[in-house]
Amino acid sequence: MDVIPAIDLLEGRCVRLYQGDYDRSQVFSENPADVAKQWVEQGATRLHIVDLDGAKAGKVVNLGAIEAIAHAVSVPIEIGGGLRDRTSVQQLFNLGVQWAILGTIAVEQPQLVQQLCEEFPGQIIIGIDARNGRVATHGWLETSEVLATQLAVQMQELGAAAIIYTDIHRDGTLTGPNFEALQELAAAISIPIIASGGVSSVTNLLSLLALEPQGVTGVIVGRALYTGDILLKEALRAIGPGRIQDIPPNLGFSTFA
Repeated sequence: MDVIPAIDLLEGRCVRLYQGDYDRSQVFSENPADVAKQWVEQGATRLHIVDLDGAKAGKVVNLGAIEAIAHAVSVPIEIGGGLRDRTSVQQLFNLGVQWAILGTIAVEQPQLVQQLCEEFPGQIIIGIDARNGRVATHGWLETSEVLATQLAVQMQELGAAAIIYTDIHRDGTLTGPNFEALQELAAAISIPIIASGGVSSVTNLLSLLALEPQGVTGVIVGRALYTGDILLKEALRAIGPGRIQDIPPNLGFSTFA
């Protein structure tokens, strides 16, 4: 299972929000590119970037910080926040971004999502941010009547490469993921699911690993990495490629030989 560090951008800085509340942000670094390099040096093979200003504005805002991150690391990155037209998506791909994460337009403009999935196959991920099972839009500031599972099924049919599922009430709280919602989602679709929100410990990660056979192929970790509740190297050893339980025993010697 992929362990994907999150870098949330607000006014050019790396921050974390509490339950998506812009008024409850905590700054962790003035230089997001340095943060990106730090995670890659510790073993990250993929990064998750969110343009929080862009999510509110409906367009890419932190382009300078995004470009700096793209130039600073060689691992693939996925970016979401304010991507509501083709121009914004193309702009990110021109920088070398691997995946574009679409949220609000998945609810409001599904025909555009279909067009983008057809034009950029395998590069369009749908971010489903749910509050009490219903999809939130416009930087989590509005909640629609659309059910998360319903939207996931529709987006799979339109050609989405994967779904990132975030439980807003858990995000930034270190209270653990919403396992029940993830299981429900996994039962409804066959494309990969990336879990996000609330991850607080390696124990949480090991519990998520049980959902990997059902299609939960990755997990985004944010606040817990920044607070030190989870060390990235330990997380990768626990559930990443070559995790501890996958390493075969050393049969070349025995203390009883």
